[in-house]
Amino acid sequence: MAELFIPTLHTFAMKNTFTGSLGAFRFRAVPKVEMKTPKEVDFEASSIFVEYWHGLFCYEKSQMEGQAEFPMSEQGRADMIDWLLAHV
Repeated sequence: MAELFIPTLHTFAMKNTFTGSLGAFRFRAVPKVEMKTPKEVDFEASSIFVEYWHGLFCYEKSQMEGQAEFPMSEQGRADMIDWLLAHV
């Protein structure tokens, strides 16, 4: 089976939404970024909200099957990957 790709925390800290897939499994990860200063991300207060679905259609045309929120940390990123893989 192919590997599930999740970008680095820096990608999420820059407020980038990420959509990915693995076969018919699709997911969307949206960062909720809190700032310590105008230029510094507060990683402890930030999180990543993730939703998934199965099918051929894009996010807007699909019914979500599950959702979860994870801390914006390396452990949170690893937990997010494990959670997503459990639903493939």
